[in-house]
Amino acid sequence: MRFLLTVLFALASAFPALAAPKPNLILVLIDDLGWGDFSCFGNRDVQTPNIDRLASEGISFSQFYVNSPICSPSRCALVTGQYPQRWRITSFLNNRGDNERRGVAQWLDPKAPTLARILQRSGYATGHFGKWHLGGQRDVDNAPPITAYGFDETLTNFEGMGPKLLPLTLKPGDKEPGKIWADAERLGGPVTWMQRSQITTGFIDAAIPFIDKAACEKKPFYVNLWPDDVHGPWWPPVEMWGDGSKRRLYLSVLEEMDRQFGKLFDHIRSTPALRDNTLILICSDNGPDVGAGSASPFRGTKATLYEGGTRSPLIAWGPGLIEKNKAGSRNESAVFAAFDLVPSLLALANVPHPTGVVFDGENLAQVLLGRGTASRQAPLFWRRPPDRKSAYGSGPLPDLAVREGDWKLLCEYDGTRPQLYDLATDRSEGTNVERLSKAVTDWHRSMPPDNGPALGTEQPKKP
Repeated sequence: MRFLLTVLFALASAFPALAAPKPNLILVLIDDLGWGDFSCFGNRDVQTPNIDRLASEGISFSQFYVNSPICSPSRCALVTGQYPQRWRITSFLNNRGDNERRGVAQWLDPKAPTLARILQRSGYATGHFGKWHLGGQRDVDNAPPITAYGFDETLTNFEGMGPKLLPLTLKPGDKEPGKIWADAERLGGPVTWMQRSQITTGFIDAAIPFIDKAACEKKPFYVNLWPDDVHGPWWPPVEMWGDGSKRRLYLSVLEEMDRQFGKLFDHIRSTPALRDNTLILICSDNGPDVGAGSASPFRGTKATLYEGGTRSPLIAWGPGLIEKNKAGSRNESAVFAAFDLVPSLLALANVPHPTGVVFDGENLAQVLLGRGTASRQAPLFWRRPPDRKSAYGSGPLPDLAVREGDWKLLCEYDGTRPQLYDLATDRSEGTNVERLSKAVTDWHRSMPPDNGPALGTEQPKKP
């Protein structure tokens, strides 16, 4: 008997797939959500019961960051596991002329490493359902299709190449719906027009059959579900319009988005084969739009390097994967960022890194599963979007930021005008300003440049 057990153990070690199936992975990336917008993160103005339930059954993380305070570069880091500056995506991708003016790429280089492609080559079914915004928008109509980045199936919005859902709008008093982003029809099809207030359901209704098909074929799956919500302009159902104020519209969209996500979460939870081997991660791409969402108690909003612009809520749910005694817990100590998810998910899937690829992210898989509380070892660095020296009436804003341990430093490109904070005790003076200033300016100079210095005095355009 002992000999047989030894042989079985050796086989399981040599062939990990025999020991446990590869986990299914669902990454929910919400657009322009503030750190304090879920009710489980402190929102008292509206309830998000479906997301709150995931938190009560999983783990919430208080010190999770994204790698940019604005859309496209934040998504780039989450896709590649690397600083978005490496791929010259440092602000939201716009029309050709504006991209050139700001010194940013027209689209993500297909040669970039992507989590989807790496998993796809290891037998995963891969799907992207929702906003892309890494190429194929406005007049940039020759960008690669989203499938070029390793996805088997895609459905996107007006900021990506390929099949898409486009929004119909309706407000109280309208007799007929309007259309926005109609020119995006030339960016690929087929195109389905549907009420903006229901587009999250549209993406979910495409994702669920994809998930079920993969499960039927006994293939692990990786799914991006990246809704347009809760980005403005806000078009909640007519009956939830309220007083029509910016804040009310935002909260109504947030509440409706949570309700629509319930369909996906309930489907995973009620299917034993999915529930026991699926990890769902939920976070935001950057901080909230001013006057809409809330980053409370942190300073700053979308487009700023202050905590409110870069700190995101993160919830990890997976009853069959996460430590049982961690259900409903809050990890207050682990400091890590979106690009750390790429090597972490590869580790969970037992998929090796491609030859020659070096991630800026670090493997914190055990932290995601509640088996540790470690932080990433290397500091976190940020560079502001080149067109955001001022944002939402505030400025001039810092150009660079670095977090190391509890210390957060913000400064100019050359290290001047430093602002040092002890995030454990709020604002503090310290003796390490010079060292951190050198660290972040050295990192900045090691990355491909954009036109931030030249645009430092320019008034920003709203994405």
